[in-house]
Amino acid sequence: MPGSARTMAVCTVVGLVAATAYTVALGANGWVWFSWVVLALVTVGVVAARPV
Repeated sequence: MPGSARTMAVCTVVGLVAATAYTVALGANGWVWFSWVVLALVTVGVVAARPV
């Protein structure tokens, strides 16, 4: 996996941990999870678009 895809994957995992911690500490917020889903979809796009 190239550097940019690896960085996006790490950011996505960190975002998941942060969203989960936010939900546990302060309660559910749809915008937090929506933002994480968008980040995850962008990460999938970056991984899929990388040259083979």
